[in-house]
Parts: sequence; structure tokens; C-alpha cells
Amino acid sequence: MPDAGMTVARAIRAAMLTADPRAKVMATRAVARDWAAGQLAPLFDVAMPDVPARPARPELLPPTAMPRRGRGGSARGRIALIHALAHIEFTAIDLALDAAGRFGGERGPDFVTDWLSVAADEAMHFSLLARRLITLGSHYGALPAHDGLWDAARDTAHDLAARLAVVPMVLEARALDVTPTMIERFTAVGDVRSARILQRILDDEIRHVRFGTIHFSAVCAERGDSPAQAWKMLVARHFRGLVKPPFNDSARTSAGLSYEFMAGVA
Repeated sequence: MPDAGMTVARAIRAAMLTADPRAKVMATRAVARDWAAGQLAPLFDVAMPDVPARPARPELLPPTAMPRRGRGGSARGRIALIHALAHIEFTAIDLALDAAGRFGGERGPDFVTDWLSVAADEAMHFSLLARRLITLGSHYGALPAHDGLWDAARDTAHDLAARLAVVPMVLEARALDVTPTMIERFTAVGDVRSARILQRILDDEIRHVRFGTIHFSAVCAERGDSPAQAWKMLVARHFRGLVKPPFNDSARTSAGLSYEFMAGVA
């Protein structure tokens, strides 16, 4: 039976307001596990925070102030790249938690289950990358990072369709395009362990993007909108960058981003 004193929204909010990375990972896993076990009341009785808690390090800089990163060929370049990926995954934990807590009340338990499972995946990805940094002689927080990903959450907090269009269907989908090249680069310099971590992340991200397309299409059906046309309109309105090729067509198709979505966006 659910704990009458703990609702899923309160558990999600508490995880988002946990700053320490290791503690956030543990809290996120606990929320996903307790929800799956029926231990959290399906109530959305508290609001999600506007900004999640962050550790003192890494220092967060504006995206334009970030130092240039190499292509990952040198040991220093690989550390910088893995650190950047670790920060992306750390932020992705809160993006998934926020989706479940902010929109779960209107979308129902299946939506909550999907995005809490994504949050648990992102927590695992972050842990793998953080441990890899340690084995390479560094640690998460050793280098600066930026909070541009959370800007996407802030800009789409008012509309689930906009959130799904931008976060899983643009930002996470971009990982489908660029990660294979990173895997090749790590493999070419003999860093097979990092390459395997990235392959695991890539495989999981296909599922995450698929969740986005499935729930986005469901929202569009309720609104009487064409998913492909609505996606292009929302991306143009809410995404600050460009959706640009080359695209990983096979991975995008597996994730539900068909040619109809991608035609004409580049």
C-alpha cells in the first residue's frame, strides 16, 4: 500500500531539490523504485521547483563563455568530453523528474512510469560517466559546465507538447546523431571502456526519444493536430538552436521520428 504521507509529487520534488550528485542519483532511483512498487500515492499535491538544486561544482557558465573542447583525441580532451556528457546526464535526471512531476497529474500513471524510468536511466548514465572520470584521474565538477539544457525546461514549463517537442524529440534526439561518432573516436584511441558506456547510453536514448514521440503524438491526437506539423511549429517557436543534419536515420526511425517529422527541418 502507498505511504499515506508520501505522494509521488513530493518524492519527485525532494529528488529535484537534492544537490549532491550521488544523493540525487540515489533519491531518483528510490522514487522510480517506490513508484513501480506502488509505495507512492498517485497525487500531485506540490509544485515542481522552477530550478533544481545544484552542487557547488561544477561552476556554471553561460554557454558562450564555455572553453572550447577538443574532439576527444587526447587524454585531456577525452576527460573534457566525458565531463560535458556527465553534466548533460546529470541535468537530464531533473528534466525527466520534472516531466513526471509537472505533467503527470494531467497525463496519468503510464506517463509517470515512463518518465521516472527515464530519470532512473539518466541517473545510471551519470553514475557510469562520473566513475569513468575518476578512473581517468578527474571527477565531476572539476571543469565548468553550462545550464543551457535547463533553459529548455524553463521555456516549456507551460505546455507538455512544447516540452516533449524540444527535450526528448530535439535535444535527446541529437544524441542519437552525434554519439556514434564519439564512440568511433574513443574506440580509435583505445578507450574501449568509455566507448561501451556511450553505446549503452545511445541504446537507452532511443527508448527515451520513443517515449517522447509516443506521448507527443497522443497529445496531438487529443488536440486534433498533425504530430509532424505540430512538432515543427513548436520547435520553431521554442527551440533556440537549429535542427541540423547529419541525422542518424536508423536510430531516429527506431525512436519514432519518421521521415515525415524530419522532412524540411534542416
